[in-house]
Amino acid sequence: MSTMMLDPQIAAMYRALAESLQSLGDFSPPARGDVHALRAMIDGSMPACPAPLSTGVSVREHTISSSLQGRFDVRWYEPEVAKVGELRPAVVYLHGGGMVAGKAEHYDGLVRYYVQQSQVPFASVDYRLAPENPGAGMATDAVDAMAWLIEHADEFGIDPQRIAVMGDSGGGGVAAGAAILARDRGITLAKQVLIYPMLDDRTTVPDPNIAPYAAWDWDSNWTCWSAVLGADIGGDTVSPIAAPARLTDFGGLPPAYIEVGDLDIFRDESISYAQRLHAAGISCELHVLPGVTHGHDRVSVEIDVSRRTLAERCRVLAAL
Repeated sequence: MSTMMLDPQIAAMYRALAESLQSLGDFSPPARGDVHALRAMIDGSMPACPAPLSTGVSVREHTISSSLQGRFDVRWYEPEVAKVGELRPAVVYLHGGGMVAGKAEHYDGLVRYYVQQSQVPFASVDYRLAPENPGAGMATDAVDAMAWLIEHADEFGIDPQRIAVMGDSGGGGVAAGAAILARDRGITLAKQVLIYPMLDDRTTVPDPNIAPYAAWDWDSNWTCWSAVLGADIGGDTVSPIAAPARLTDFGGLPPAYIEVGDLDIFRDESISYAQRLHAAGISCELHVLPGVTHGHDRVSVEIDVSRRTLAERCRVLAAL
């Protein structure tokens, strides 16, 4: 018999959320494969996601050119008061949204908090999404943002040897893929910070122990991976830059911090990724959070586990 159960504060949070949704009428998830309806649902909910309060952070908008084609935007966040003459680390940040939805602006409050708490500047990337930008396209945008940051290192006062990549959920998968592509392009990263990352296109079969608690389910995961990979989903030709769990050579990757709940459908792929990093001699700090579902901190930043995980992430960032 399974002994898995929800963290009591998360259970209370979801009960309150269910009651509020009941008053709004039908809130059924989109049909499997309907990526545009799923995008609309995610984009409709993200502006309401909470973030801790922060102050003393400035932001500037930049537009950069892709190494493939087109252009995309980057938001540059930095502390308003910086130590004069001291080179700083920096983080390239990839927002969540299943690789098919989300915008950098949806993460504005959270990124401001990370910058305030760690005093590390962030480049938050509005990478172009699947299905319009499929396969390795999203990781390519992320690495192009890294290259742009390195090119402007003197202007921004950053140390190009202390750049990290970070992302959550779909953005965590993009971040992991970007770390692989950066290695292959000869860009040295200081860290990869992967928050409940979406790594494996083969995670499409329900786990009965997790199913009653899944905040992100297997049908939605299939919809997103199908948008990213098309007919190649689950096949033998998937690039690890698009689906990092497909990687076989972990040598040369940056050290990692990986965080996932034990009631998250991404749990096993996150643990496996950490194990294979370790097997390649790559340092990896892995946190598997008991009773925790996917995206807990995007629903409440006040519950105890969100306070703890936010503090842990800021600790890792400040150590860059």
